[in-house]
Amino acid sequence: MSETELKASDYTGASIEHLEWNEAIRKRPGMYIGNTGDGSFPDDGIYILVKEVLDNAVDEYAAGFGKVVDIVVEDTTVRIRDYGRGIPPEKLVQAASEMHTGGKFNTKNYKVSVGLNGVGLKAVNATSDFFHVESFQNGKSTWAEFSAGNLTGQGVTETKQKNGTLVVFHADNAVFPGYQYNLDFIVAMVKNYSYLHAGLTLRLNGTEYISRNGLLDLVKDNLSEEPLYEPIHLIGEGIE
Repeated sequence: MSETELKASDYTGASIEHLEWNEAIRKRPGMYIGNTGDGSFPDDGIYILVKEVLDNAVDEYAAGFGKVVDIVVEDTTVRIRDYGRGIPPEKLVQAASEMHTGGKFNTKNYKVSVGLNGVGLKAVNATSDFFHVESFQNGKSTWAEFSAGNLTGQGVTETKQKNGTLVVFHADNAVFPGYQYNLDFIVAMVKNYSYLHAGLTLRLNGTEYISRNGLLDLVKDNLSEEPLYEPIHLIGEGIE
């Protein structure tokens, strides 16, 4: 047996590595946010980052808190603000940086929700070179900032802002080389959220998207020709 073969077969405890949560996500981002394309396709990971944050904001609306979500995409920086309950301040850092930490593992806080495993926000944090999360609750602002998932600052201040949560992030070019957002893809995403959550107002770069009739509006807005009869629209508890 050659020396090379001996070394390759020398599998010991020293061969076992441990990665911190953010290192693991950055090393294998495809496991968490899909591909790391440059934004040329709607399923590129940078749009999954937007979706992960939006899911949390929309879940607040679905739970009966807040009727508006503000979204600003400026160059490669994304800002999403909801007016729900706000992340509990004492758990803000954990909610953004400790895997499998969240309020959706049972139906006590959210009867229906999209994010279920306490991973989404952490994936956004770990793959961003700047990540700011801020909770507004009862006249106080609790905030934390990270870079590549590493905490860089935190604090608490007085505020007159309405309750809710603000997330600002800039996806890391080291993870998504040369990326740019295609606003048309984000508009399509926002429209779909509005169809699925009738009555919710989503403001994207100042333009409002709101559906009054849910999936009925989706059908009508996407008809390519005049229908023979009006679509049949049925709504029940938890189903449309």
